[in-house]
Amino acid sequence: MGKFEIETDDLVYIPSDDTFLLAENLEIKEGQSVLEIGTGSGLVSMYASLLTEDITATDINFNALELAEKNFKLNNINSIKLEFGDMFEPVKDKKFDVILFNTPYLPTDSDDIIDDDLNYAFDGGLNGRKVIDRFINEVSNHLNDKGIVQIIQSSLSDNDRTLDMFDRNGFVAEIAESEKFFFEEIVLINAYKI
Repeated sequence: MGKFEIETDDLVYIPSDDTFLLAENLEIKEGQSVLEIGTGSGLVSMYASLLTEDITATDINFNALELAEKNFKLNNINSIKLEFGDMFEPVKDKKFDVILFNTPYLPTDSDDIIDDDLNYAFDGGLNGRKVIDRFINEVSNHLNDKGIVQIIQSSLSDNDRTLDMFDRNGFVAEIAESEKFFFEEIVLINAYKI
């Protein structure tokens, strides 16, 4: 896993190409406060910890928090605060300089849904936007002025709509990086709060 030793768990999203697309392109300056939504194994927050010390990581999957805590200990990282809950719920009164989210972007119908907590990691609803739209509509309330949002999504969940929504919510957004796969393109979108 590159710089870090990491354990995995069947109930937690295993770091994949999308994880590394985010982890290797972080735009974080020293001293900035960072929030990672849906930390999973904790790997993106671990990369962030190389750049700043003020990191909060949340997840709606309790197994993910337990695994992330294990991985932080394994790598002697003790600067990351873990919070359990849905999206911004655990940090509702706080604002951050950088917000990171490898979104659950896969379009899913009832046949695709799995009956355990791993489902949170990829279930984007019918058009892949169930969580993305909610996130974009709420993120501004938790971001400091001149802050940045970095999210991962797929061409299957309508990149243009995401850019347009960020635009309408007072951001300048762009596709910063992308990786083509057989049937989709995974993109990293950077959105800067004006």
